[in-house]
Amino acid sequence: MSDQMQDQKSRASAWFEELRNQIVAAFEDLENNQNTGPFADAPAGRFEVTNTKRSTDDGSDAGGGLMSVMRGGRVFEKVGVNISTVYGTLGVAAQQAMAARGVPGIKEDPRFWASGISLVAHMQNPHCPAVHMNTRMFWTPNAWWFGGGSDLNPCIEYDEDTAHFHAIQKQHLDPHGEDLYPELKAWADEYFYVPHRGRARGVGGIFMDDRNSGDWEADFTLTQDIGRAFLPAFLPVTEKRRNTEWSDADKDTQLVHRGLYAEYNLVYDRGTKFGLATGHDANAVLMSLPPMAKWV
Repeated sequence: MSDQMQDQKSRASAWFEELRNQIVAAFEDLENNQNTGPFADAPAGRFEVTNTKRSTDDGSDAGGGLMSVMRGGRVFEKVGVNISTVYGTLGVAAQQAMAARGVPGIKEDPRFWASGISLVAHMQNPHCPAVHMNTRMFWTPNAWWFGGGSDLNPCIEYDEDTAHFHAIQKQHLDPHGEDLYPELKAWADEYFYVPHRGRARGVGGIFMDDRNSGDWEADFTLTQDIGRAFLPAFLPVTEKRRNTEWSDADKDTQLVHRGLYAEYNLVYDRGTKFGLATGHDANAVLMSLPPMAKWV
């Protein structure tokens, strides 16, 4: 591996940690400022931080990360913000999956390195949308690429919230080419579709994978801007809805929608499958699951 690539990997890993710190601080500030509603008298939510490790059969060092989870807050019922940097050798199933996606030379040399941030937030108030965001860099001896995006998952939809979320994504993507936002929006619409339910998981967002334009710096900057878009896209929507009164019927609607979210993540999500297949901490991989859900 060249010194340049080693430096690039270090920069990517450091950025994901920086973004994690920004988001954790913003979410704890939101908890501090929630002084009305049914949970106003509860302690402000705080993240519980746990070190995670990737397990291997021979017990060798394979990397790990930080799992940061807040439960039972004033605004957030459960939110996880995880970062990880893992490496080693891909198993046969993962090699086959990578080869099917066109990754060159993966069967001949199955070494890999991956770093990223993954976030899922489930809210107390049913009028506040759940949200997902992740960005990542992946390396093998013969290829590298970036991936990720963010999408909004309301159980009670507001057109103006959807419009704001998408407008901020577009604002951050347009400097990279005005054709990029429509492309990544369409990709998200396709990726976050739940075939067995015949519907989308939420109201969409942006998504990309296998991003390698040949210009690492340009692709890394794009990945950073996807991360930078998250807080200005999500926080104003939450600020607007966090004090809206809700009914038992609203909460029931939220729990049913969480069931849809759980189905998607367990059946289709590529990151869930990869994390479990490569031996990463199962609790960290499955932190996306809601604290409570319902099926009808």
